[in-house]
Amino acid sequence: MSTLETIKSQIEENPVLLYMKGTPEQPQCGFSSQTVQALMACGRPFSFVNILDHTDIRAELPKYAEWPTFPQLWINSELIGGCDIVLEMYQAGELKPMVEAASPESSE
Repeated sequence: MSTLETIKSQIEENPVLLYMKGTPEQPQCGFSSQTVQALMACGRPFSFVNILDHTDIRAELPKYAEWPTFPQLWINSELIGGCDIVLEMYQAGELKPMVEAASPESSE
């Protein structure tokens, strides 16, 4: 599978996906950390890809997304944006409903 196919597959298979530096437990940059905090405050699970472990994705995703920086939040296969946009949406009360609609609570 090519890097581009991998990216497309990740975006399609994960309703809420964050491409970030590090992991949610150990973000490796301030922007990724702030974005994770906003997502975690929405109270739903989300997937992530640590681009520091995947240099091929780190190189290809900005071209695919036409968005040059990380983190990148994708919801339902749509690029939402980076840290500033995510934080603005969270503070405006727009992020949580989007995350909840994309990632409903499991019925366990």
